[in-house]
Amino acid sequence: MKILVTGSNGLLGQKLTALFEQDSDVYLIATAREASVLPITHGEFHTLDISNQREVEKVVALTKPDAIINTAAMTQVDLCEQERNACWEANVTAVGNLIAACQRNSVHLVHVSTDFIFDGSQELLDEEAIPNPVNYYGKSKLAGEQLILASGISWCILRTVLVYGVTRDMSRSNIVLWVKKNLEQGKTIRVVNDQWRTPTLAEDLASGCALAATLKATGIYNISGKDYLSIYEIALRTADFFKLDKSLITETDSTQFTQPAARPMKTGFVIEKARRVLGYEPHSFEGGLEILASQLR
Repeated sequence: MKILVTGSNGLLGQKLTALFEQDSDVYLIATAREASVLPITHGEFHTLDISNQREVEKVVALTKPDAIINTAAMTQVDLCEQERNACWEANVTAVGNLIAACQRNSVHLVHVSTDFIFDGSQELLDEEAIPNPVNYYGKSKLAGEQLILASGISWCILRTVLVYGVTRDMSRSNIVLWVKKNLEQGKTIRVVNDQWRTPTLAEDLASGCALAATLKATGIYNISGKDYLSIYEIALRTADFFKLDKSLITETDSTQFTQPAARPMKTGFVIEKARRVLGYEPHSFEGGLEILASQLR
Protein backbone atom coordinates (compact mmCIF):
# COMPACT_ATOMS: atom_id res chain seq x y z
CA MET A 1 0.00 0.00 0.00
CA LYS A 2 1.29 3.47 -0.90
CA ILE A 3 0.63 6.12 1.76
CA LEU A 4 1.48 9.80 1.33
CA VAL A 5 2.12 11.72 4.56
CA THR A 6 1.97 15.53 4.58
CA GLY A 7 3.95 17.44 7.18
CA SER A 8 6.42 14.59 7.59
CA ASN A 9 8.93 16.80 9.45
CA GLY A 10 6.48 17.58 12.26
CA LEU A 11 6.11 15.58 15.47
CA LEU A 12 3.35 13.33 14.15
CA GLY A 13 4.92 13.18 10.68
CA GLN A 14 8.22 11.95 12.13
CA LYS A 15 6.43 9.25 14.14
CA LEU A 16 4.56 8.08 11.03
CA THR A 17 7.80 8.02 9.04
CA ALA A 18 9.44 5.85 11.70
CA LEU A 19 6.38 3.59 11.90
CA PHE A 20 6.07 3.02 8.15
CA GLU A 21 9.81 2.49 7.79
CA GLN A 22 9.25 -0.68 9.86
CA ASP A 23 6.21 -1.83 7.86
CA SER A 24 7.07 -3.78 4.72
CA ASP A 25 3.43 -3.61 3.58
CA VAL A 26 3.54 0.19 3.31
CA TYR A 27 5.48 2.24 0.76
CA LEU A 28 5.90 5.69 2.28
CA ILE A 29 5.66 8.91 0.28
CA ALA A 30 6.87 11.50 2.80
CA THR A 31 6.29 15.17 2.04
CA ALA A 32 7.15 18.44 3.79
CA ARG A 33 8.03 22.03 2.94
CA GLU A 34 11.72 21.50 3.71
CA ALA A 35 14.10 18.59 3.16
CA SER A 36 13.33 15.52 5.26
CA VAL A 37 14.86 15.48 8.75
CA LEU A 38 14.63 11.66 8.79
CA PRO A 39 16.18 9.21 6.32
CA ILE A 40 13.61 7.57 4.03
CA THR A 41 14.86 4.09 3.09
CA HIS A 42 11.56 2.32 2.35
CA GLY A 43 9.85 4.95 0.22
CA GLU A 44 10.50 8.40 -1.22
CA PHE A 45 10.44 12.06 -0.23
CA HIS A 46 9.03 15.09 -2.05
CA THR A 47 9.05 18.74 -0.99
CA LEU A 48 5.44 19.90 -0.87
CA ASP A 49 3.53 22.96 0.33
CA ILE A 50 -0.07 21.75 0.51
CA SER A 51 -1.37 25.32 0.34
CA ASN A 52 -0.04 25.37 -3.25
CA GLN A 53 -2.65 23.67 -5.43
CA ARG A 54 -0.30 23.02 -8.36
CA GLU A 55 2.27 21.34 -6.11
CA VAL A 56 -0.40 19.12 -4.56
CA GLU A 57 -1.77 18.07 -7.95
CA LYS A 58 1.72 17.39 -9.30
CA VAL A 59 2.95 15.26 -6.38
CA VAL A 60 -0.28 13.24 -6.01
CA ALA A 61 -0.51 12.55 -9.76
CA LEU A 62 3.15 11.56 -9.86
CA THR A 63 3.20 9.27 -6.81
CA LYS A 64 -0.33 7.83 -7.06
CA PRO A 65 -0.87 7.01 -3.37
CA ASP A 66 -3.68 4.77 -2.12
CA ALA A 67 -4.18 7.04 0.89
CA ILE A 68 -3.05 10.45 2.15
CA ILE A 69 -2.55 11.17 5.86
CA ASN A 70 -2.74 14.93 6.35
CA THR A 71 -0.73 15.90 9.43
CA ALA A 72 0.26 19.34 8.11
CA ALA A 73 -1.41 22.29 9.85
CA MET A 74 -0.81 25.61 11.56
CA THR A 75 -1.34 24.59 15.18
CA GLN A 76 0.09 27.45 17.27
CA VAL A 77 -3.20 28.63 18.78
CA ASP A 78 -2.20 32.20 19.63
CA LEU A 79 -0.39 32.70 16.32
CA CYS A 80 -3.52 31.52 14.47
CA GLU A 81 -5.50 34.19 16.32
CA GLN A 82 -3.05 36.88 15.25
CA GLU A 83 -2.25 35.69 11.70
CA ARG A 84 -5.67 34.60 10.49
CA ASN A 85 -4.97 34.62 6.76
CA ALA A 86 -1.98 32.30 7.19
CA CYS A 87 -4.03 30.07 9.50
CA TRP A 88 -6.87 29.78 6.97
CA GLU A 89 -4.42 29.07 4.15
CA ALA A 90 -2.78 26.24 6.10
CA ASN A 91 -5.86 24.69 7.71
CA VAL A 92 -8.63 25.25 5.15
CA THR A 93 -7.32 26.17 1.71
CA ALA A 94 -4.73 23.39 1.91
CA VAL A 95 -7.41 20.85 2.84
CA GLY A 96 -9.39 21.93 -0.23
CA ASN A 97 -6.31 21.30 -2.37
CA LEU A 98 -5.92 17.79 -0.96
CA ILE A 99 -9.63 17.06 -1.50
CA ALA A 100 -9.38 18.10 -5.16
CA ALA A 101 -6.35 15.87 -5.70
CA CYS A 102 -8.09 12.96 -3.94
CA GLN A 103 -11.15 13.41 -6.18
CA ARG A 104 -9.07 13.38 -9.35
CA ASN A 105 -6.92 10.43 -8.35
CA SER A 106 -9.37 8.32 -6.27
CA VAL A 107 -7.30 8.60 -3.07
CA HIS A 108 -8.54 7.94 0.48
CA LEU A 109 -7.94 10.94 2.80
CA VAL A 110 -7.15 10.61 6.51
CA HIS A 111 -7.24 14.07 8.06
CA VAL A 112 -6.01 14.95 11.55
CA SER A 113 -8.24 17.38 13.44
CA THR A 114 -8.43 18.69 16.99
CA ASP A 115 -10.36 18.90 20.26
CA PHE A 116 -10.22 22.69 19.85
CA ILE A 117 -13.26 22.59 17.57
CA PHE A 118 -15.24 22.30 20.85
CA ASP A 119 -16.06 25.02 23.38
CA GLY A 120 -14.99 23.09 26.50
CA SER A 121 -18.37 23.16 28.21
CA GLN A 122 -18.69 19.34 28.33
CA GLU A 123 -16.45 16.60 29.67
CA LEU A 124 -15.36 13.48 27.79
CA LEU A 125 -16.71 14.09 24.29
CA ASP A 126 -17.65 11.37 21.82
CA GLU A 127 -17.78 11.65 18.02
CA GLU A 128 -21.38 12.94 18.12
CA ALA A 129 -20.52 16.02 20.21
CA ILE A 130 -21.51 19.33 18.60
CA PRO A 131 -18.55 21.56 17.62
CA ASN A 132 -18.51 25.17 18.79
CA PRO A 133 -14.94 26.57 18.63
CA VAL A 134 -13.90 29.45 20.88
CA ASN A 135 -10.78 30.51 18.93
CA TYR A 136 -9.72 31.03 15.32
CA TYR A 137 -7.56 27.91 15.25
CA GLY A 138 -10.60 25.82 16.19
CA LYS A 139 -12.74 27.62 13.61
CA SER A 140 -10.21 26.92 10.86
CA LYS A 141 -9.93 23.24 11.78
CA LEU A 142 -13.71 22.90 11.85
CA ALA A 143 -13.94 24.57 8.43
CA GLY A 144 -11.44 22.02 7.12
CA GLU A 145 -13.59 19.20 8.50
CA GLN A 146 -16.69 20.67 6.87
CA LEU A 147 -14.97 20.77 3.47
CA ILE A 148 -14.18 17.07 3.81
CA LEU A 149 -17.71 16.15 4.92
CA ALA A 150 -19.14 17.87 1.83
CA SER A 151 -16.53 16.55 -0.61
CA GLY A 152 -17.88 13.19 -1.72
CA ILE A 153 -14.41 11.59 -1.50
CA SER A 154 -13.45 8.58 0.63
CA TRP A 155 -12.43 10.17 3.95
CA CYS A 156 -11.66 9.68 7.62
CA ILE A 157 -11.27 12.43 10.23
CA LEU A 158 -9.21 11.72 13.34
CA ARG A 159 -9.62 14.20 16.21
CA THR A 160 -6.88 14.32 18.82
CA VAL A 161 -5.95 16.12 22.05
CA LEU A 162 -2.75 17.73 23.43
CA VAL A 163 -0.11 15.66 21.64
CA TYR A 164 3.25 15.14 23.34
CA GLY A 165 6.46 13.40 22.25
CA VAL A 166 10.04 13.88 21.08
CA THR A 167 11.18 14.77 17.57
CA ARG A 168 14.55 13.60 16.23
CA ASP A 169 15.79 17.19 15.93
CA MET A 170 14.12 18.38 19.19
CA SER A 171 12.46 21.14 17.14
CA ARG A 172 9.03 20.82 18.76
CA SER A 173 8.10 21.48 22.38
CA ASN A 174 4.97 20.39 24.26
CA ILE A 175 3.57 20.41 27.79
CA VAL A 176 5.69 17.48 29.01
CA LEU A 177 9.00 18.77 27.62
CA TRP A 178 8.20 22.30 28.85
CA VAL A 179 7.57 21.11 32.42
CA LYS A 180 10.64 18.86 32.41
CA LYS A 181 12.97 21.54 31.04
CA ASN A 182 11.84 24.25 33.46
CA LEU A 183 11.97 22.04 36.54
CA GLU A 184 15.43 20.73 35.59
CA GLN A 185 16.57 24.36 35.39
CA GLY A 186 15.10 25.05 38.84
CA LYS A 187 12.49 27.47 37.52
CA THR A 188 9.09 28.00 39.15
CA ILE A 189 6.19 27.41 36.75
CA ARG A 190 2.52 28.33 37.01
CA VAL A 191 0.15 25.66 35.71
CA VAL A 192 -3.64 25.85 35.35
CA ASN A 193 -5.88 23.43 37.27
CA ASP A 194 -9.14 24.22 35.45
CA GLN A 195 -8.31 22.92 31.95
CA TRP A 196 -8.73 19.17 31.42
CA ARG A 197 -7.49 16.99 28.54
CA THR A 198 -6.76 13.39 27.53
CA PRO A 199 -3.07 13.92 26.57
CA THR A 200 -1.97 11.91 23.54
CA LEU A 201 1.41 10.26 22.97
CA ALA A 202 2.57 11.05 19.42
CA GLU A 203 3.33 7.35 18.81
CA ASP A 204 -0.26 6.48 19.73
CA LEU A 205 -1.66 9.10 17.35
CA ALA A 206 0.62 7.75 14.60
CA SER A 207 -0.72 4.26 15.30
CA GLY A 208 -4.30 5.54 14.96
CA CYS A 209 -3.45 7.28 11.67
CA ALA A 210 -1.81 4.15 10.30
CA LEU A 211 -4.79 1.98 11.27
CA ALA A 212 -7.24 4.39 9.64
CA ALA A 213 -5.18 4.59 6.44
CA THR A 214 -4.43 0.88 6.01
CA LEU A 215 -8.03 -0.09 6.81
CA LYS A 216 -9.33 2.80 4.66
CA ALA A 217 -11.66 3.51 7.57
CA THR A 218 -14.40 6.07 6.99
CA GLY A 219 -16.08 8.49 9.37
CA ILE A 220 -14.95 10.44 12.43
CA TYR A 221 -12.86 8.90 15.23
CA ASN A 222 -11.45 10.25 18.48
CA ILE A 223 -7.77 9.30 18.79
CA SER A 224 -6.29 10.39 22.11
CA GLY A 225 -4.84 9.14 25.37
CA LYS A 226 -7.07 7.38 27.90
CA ASP A 227 -6.18 9.35 31.06
CA TYR A 228 -8.38 12.40 31.74
CA LEU A 229 -6.11 14.89 33.53
CA SER A 230 -5.95 18.57 34.38
CA ILE A 231 -2.94 20.44 33.00
CA TYR A 232 -1.78 20.80 36.63
CA GLU A 233 -1.98 17.05 37.15
CA ILE A 234 -0.05 16.47 33.91
CA ALA A 235 2.71 18.68 35.31
CA LEU A 236 2.72 16.88 38.68
CA ARG A 237 2.85 13.44 37.07
CA THR A 238 5.65 14.57 34.78
CA ALA A 239 7.63 15.84 37.79
CA ASP A 240 7.04 12.58 39.67
CA PHE A 241 8.10 10.44 36.73
CA PHE A 242 11.36 12.32 36.14
CA LYS A 243 11.96 12.73 39.91
CA LEU A 244 11.93 16.52 39.72
CA ASP A 245 10.97 19.07 42.39
CA LYS A 246 7.16 19.38 42.45
CA SER A 247 7.35 22.33 44.83
CA LEU A 248 8.40 24.45 41.85
CA ILE A 249 4.93 23.93 40.32
CA THR A 250 2.43 26.61 41.36
CA GLU A 251 -1.26 25.78 40.94
CA THR A 252 -3.34 28.53 39.34
CA ASP A 253 -6.34 28.94 37.02
CA SER A 254 -7.04 30.34 33.58
CA THR A 255 -8.17 33.75 34.85
CA GLN A 256 -4.53 34.49 35.73
CA PHE A 257 -3.36 34.32 32.12
CA THR A 258 -3.94 36.75 29.26
CA GLN A 259 -3.56 35.05 25.89
CA PRO A 260 -4.58 36.18 22.39
CA ALA A 261 -6.75 33.06 21.92
CA ALA A 262 -9.30 31.62 24.33
CA ARG A 263 -8.92 27.95 25.30
CA PRO A 264 -11.73 25.42 25.79
CA MET A 265 -11.76 24.30 29.43
CA LYS A 266 -12.59 20.60 29.17
CA THR A 267 -12.00 18.55 26.02
CA GLY A 268 -11.20 14.98 27.02
CA PHE A 269 -12.24 12.32 24.51
CA VAL A 270 -14.14 9.05 24.66
CA ILE A 271 -12.15 6.65 22.45
CA GLU A 272 -14.39 3.55 22.48
CA LYS A 273 -15.30 3.84 18.79
CA ALA A 274 -11.62 3.85 17.74
CA ARG A 275 -10.94 0.89 20.03
CA ARG A 276 -13.87 -1.08 18.63
CA VAL A 277 -13.58 -0.28 14.92
CA LEU A 278 -9.88 0.42 14.39
CA GLY A 279 -8.32 -1.70 17.12
CA TYR A 280 -6.70 1.43 18.58
CA GLU A 281 -5.24 1.10 22.10
CA PRO A 282 -3.20 3.96 23.60
CA HIS A 283 -0.61 3.85 26.37
CA SER A 284 -1.33 5.19 29.83
CA PHE A 285 0.15 8.64 30.50
CA GLU A 286 2.98 7.11 32.53
CA GLY A 287 3.54 4.55 29.78
CA GLY A 288 3.84 7.42 27.32
CA LEU A 289 6.35 9.17 29.57
CA GLU A 290 8.45 5.98 29.65
CA ILE A 291 8.60 5.92 25.85
CA LEU A 292 9.48 9.64 25.75
CA ALA A 293 12.18 9.13 28.40
CA SER A 294 13.73 6.21 26.51
CA GLN A 295 14.01 8.38 23.40
CA LEU A 296 15.62 11.21 25.37
CA ARG A 297 18.16 8.75 26.76
